[in-house]
Amino acid sequence: MKNIVILISGSGSNMAAIVRAAEREQWARRFGARVAAVISNRADAGGLGLAQAARIATAVVPHQDFATREAFDAALAEAIDAHAPVLVVLAGFMRILTPGFVARYEGRLLNIHPSLLPAFPGLHTHRRAIEAGCKVAGLTVHQVTMELDHGAILAQAMVPIIPDDTPATLAARVLTQEHRVYPQAIASWLAGTS
Repeated sequence: MKNIVILISGSGSNMAAIVRAAEREQWARRFGARVAAVISNRADAGGLGLAQAARIATAVVPHQDFATREAFDAALAEAIDAHAPVLVVLAGFMRILTPGFVARYEGRLLNIHPSLLPAFPGLHTHRRAIEAGCKVAGLTVHQVTMELDHGAILAQAMVPIIPDDTPATLAARVLTQEHRVYPQAIASWLAGTS
C-alpha cells in the first residue's frame, strides 16, 4: 500500500476532504494508496480529532520544543518516515520548511496555496488580491520547492471576486474549491505514479 502522510496545523478541513475523497473514490483499490497518518506541529489542531475519528494514525511534533528549524524538521521527518510515505501533503501546515527537509521529499511533497500562483505568494493573499483590484482569485496545488510558494503547478481553480467581498468572505469561497481541487490533484499525482 502506498502511504500518504498529511501535515496540518489547524482545523484540518482540507485533510478531511482528502480523507473523504480517498474513501469515496476508492484510492486503495484504484491506486493502492491510503492516508496513513496525520501529523501536526500543534497539539490543539482540530484536525487531529477528525483523523482519529477516521481511524488514521496521528502524531504531534510541537515546533516550540526545538531550538532551531533544522532540529524541528529532523524530528518531523522522523515522524513522517515512520509511515514510509510515497507522498507528503501539506494541508494548512503553517511552518516554513528548511531546504534539507524539502530536498528529502523532493518530487513527493505537495502544498495548496490560496492564490493563483505566481500571484500573491506568502500570507494575506485574499486581502492583497482585493486591494489590487483583481477580478478573480483562486488556489494553486503545487509541488514544494526550496522557494516559498513556487514549484510545478499541478492544479488551479479560479473564484470570482465580487464587489463587496472581504478577505473572510473570499477565503470561505476559495476554501470550498480547495476541498474539491486538492483531492483531485492528489488522485492525479497517484495515477501518474501507479
